[in-house]
Amino acid sequence: MKKWLNRHLQAVNQVSSRMQRHFGATLMMCGVIGVTLCLPSLFYVVTDNLNRLVSDVKTESQISLFLKLNIDTDGITKVEQQLKANTDIASYRLVTKEQAWQELQKTESAGSIASTLDKNPLPDAFFINPNSLTTEAIAQLRENLQSINGVEKALVDSNWIKRLNGLLELGNKVILVLAGLLGFALIAVIGNTIRMQILTQREEIEVSQLIGATNSFIRCPFLYAGAFYGLGGGLIACLLLMAVVTFFNASVAKIAAEYGSSFGLSLPNIEVNLVIITASTLLGWLAAYLAVNRALISE
Repeated sequence: MKKWLNRHLQAVNQVSSRMQRHFGATLMMCGVIGVTLCLPSLFYVVTDNLNRLVSDVKTESQISLFLKLNIDTDGITKVEQQLKANTDIASYRLVTKEQAWQELQKTESAGSIASTLDKNPLPDAFFINPNSLTTEAIAQLRENLQSINGVEKALVDSNWIKRLNGLLELGNKVILVLAGLLGFALIAVIGNTIRMQILTQREEIEVSQLIGATNSFIRCPFLYAGAFYGLGGGLIACLLLMAVVTFFNASVAKIAAEYGSSFGLSLPNIEVNLVIITASTLLGWLAAYLAVNRALISE
């Protein structure tokens, strides 16, 4: 055990010393890895924030229940009693035709049109938040509400959320494809770098083989080199990601404020950072392993 530990410590010291002597090249290599990893990570953060935004707006009204124009106060009360008794409804609010008419007259675009009308053409309406937001549950609730006496039309207001969810699902697939392609590119880049190091140390490797060094012993320093490149690239990717999100967040907050929202992009949490660093380190190790094995086999 002690012999195995000393061998690995020796490999780590050897790789660390080499990287310190070529600090500029090492930093450049880690920077390339960091920028490459930052792209899919940024897509993921944006998609994750949009998912959070969708989950926030899901608390808003999903079904609009428009009542008949000739319904009286007793009819509205009976409809409200049925809404209270419906266990599929989380909450609701009533907007009377008078309230809707006053709001319509306040708007600049519709105020001039409203002034030309002799009477209020708007119906009384309930805006309902269902307990379940699944497509089947909302469709069933809509049918039940449509059958209530005094109801003219029940409209589902969540079509835009469905479309956005579809786009987010497509975005997740794009992230997977992009991560796969860039991961392959990183393996190629790190592998070529390790291969160049193998070529520069060809004589040392041949001497080591002549004195009985195993392939595992020869491979060890290069594996650590690949892992260190990946580790450095992962750290740089996390820093770049936080910088980019912070840079965009000021503009996003201003746009959200225009719509009366406090929405802002959340910085990647510690789990996301750990995934980036771990994936980057493993990619570096894998690239080095493939490069060294290919070099040893070709000899």
